[in-house]
Amino acid sequence: MPDFPNRVQEFIQNSPGITYQVIISIIAIFIIWLIRLIAIRIINKKLPEAKAQYKWRKNLTYIAVFIGFLIVGRIWFEGLQSLATFLGLLSAGLAIALRGPVTDFAGWIFLIWRKPFDVGDRIQVGDVKGDVIDVRVFKFTLLEIGNWVHADQSTGRVIHVPNHLVFDDSLANYTSDFEFIWNELPVLVTFESDWKKAKQILHEIADDHLKDYVKEAQNQVSYAKKSYLIHYRYLTPTVYTDVRDSGICLTIRHLSNPRRRRRLGQDIWEDILDKFDNHDDIELAYPTMRIYKEGEQ
Repeated sequence: MPDFPNRVQEFIQNSPGITYQVIISIIAIFIIWLIRLIAIRIINKKLPEAKAQYKWRKNLTYIAVFIGFLIVGRIWFEGLQSLATFLGLLSAGLAIALRGPVTDFAGWIFLIWRKPFDVGDRIQVGDVKGDVIDVRVFKFTLLEIGNWVHADQSTGRVIHVPNHLVFDDSLANYTSDFEFIWNELPVLVTFESDWKKAKQILHEIADDHLKDYVKEAQNQVSYAKKSYLIHYRYLTPTVYTDVRDSGICLTIRHLSNPRRRRRLGQDIWEDILDKFDNHDDIELAYPTMRIYKEGEQ
């Protein structure tokens, strides 16, 4: 260990070129950092808004890193005549320094090339879902649906989503190629009700409200089969029977347009309430509790 300083000094004396490049690189980095610091102070005085200051700080950081890498790269590789080598190292440095914007740009290329969705589609990326209203180089914009609002209706919020999330999160498209989703409406009737009659009524209501959807869906399935391995054996609405704690659950399973799901559900439910009201042997069920007094049966 006592010989370590001597070895360092000997290495410096024997490598004057490397010493010069190290010193010049440090000076260049310091000057760039100083210029960036001065520029930030000037901007902070000229722009009182914190949001504007933040954007300028980020942009100046990106510019400083780019210029610094360019200058330092030229210092160290000035003796190399291979432009491809320098450009390769420059690209690698940019990919590291500007990782966010670069991946967002790559996401934009993917959106343009593969088109997993387009403006006007209803999609979900991760936990965010909404209607696509804009697609740009670094982000796409959604008009949010759902969240605290029931039945996938608009919340009114505009959400800007970074493009790189199309690589990181699952992407669901409600309306691409096959513009229908399956929806279910559970109808709970009491155990004492004539559930077979209730099931027949629900069949008739579903067929009446959804006959136009079935014809359109059949055409779209034929079209979608050209691009995807989609196979539906039945597209007509059906009613399933199940038993719950409070009664017999009759579930209407049907196709629906994603943007008309709530309206369609309302129309079906209003028809159900009107039809059930005409039958004394059919009653809707709800959670109840029976209390028996001592001595009663």
